[in-house]
Amino acid sequence: MKIGITGGIGSGKTYVATFLKKKGFPVYSCDDRARILMKEDEEIKAELIKLIGEDAYLEDGNLNKPVIANYLYACKENQETIGQLINPRIRQDFQMWCNFQDSEVMFMECAILFEAGLADSVDKIIYVFASDEVRINRIIHRDKLTRGEAYTRMRAQMPEAVKMKLSDYCIINNGNNNILKQLQNIEI
Repeated sequence: MKIGITGGIGSGKTYVATFLKKKGFPVYSCDDRARILMKEDEEIKAELIKLIGEDAYLEDGNLNKPVIANYLYACKENQETIGQLINPRIRQDFQMWCNFQDSEVMFMECAILFEAGLADSVDKIIYVFASDEVRINRIIHRDKLTRGEAYTRMRAQMPEAVKMKLSDYCIINNGNNNILKQLQNIEI
């Protein structure tokens, strides 16, 4: 069984994924793998440099995250262009990763599961929900952004109501909710 974990920016998807890892479940992080692929895959690197410029990468070869984020959030077309480059590789990478897992239940943490067309890679989907205010505060703290920048990034994603409707389960993660109890109510 492959289960997707998704939710808006700042909702606490990674917190839920880390919780599941600590419980012994294998969790594939699309964000982590995308960063690795963008750093190591020569075709992807060449395309990113063509799209964004040489400053997409730092001198040490690592991603220049602020430059890439600025490009991504500048407009919807930029998100789609990057997605068309990265998402097919993520799909392949996830399938390969699944082949090496011993567990009958595997998780894929993916912020843009629906937008990336990856929802059909999993059997069930958990949506992690947090209120807008909680999300904004988490984004400001984690990413060192202004309130306006955090709000812009939130609005760049698919509306929460749509994602919730497309998901099989919802976990509320406002910081004071019992994640274990909510996960135990999910039929796997």
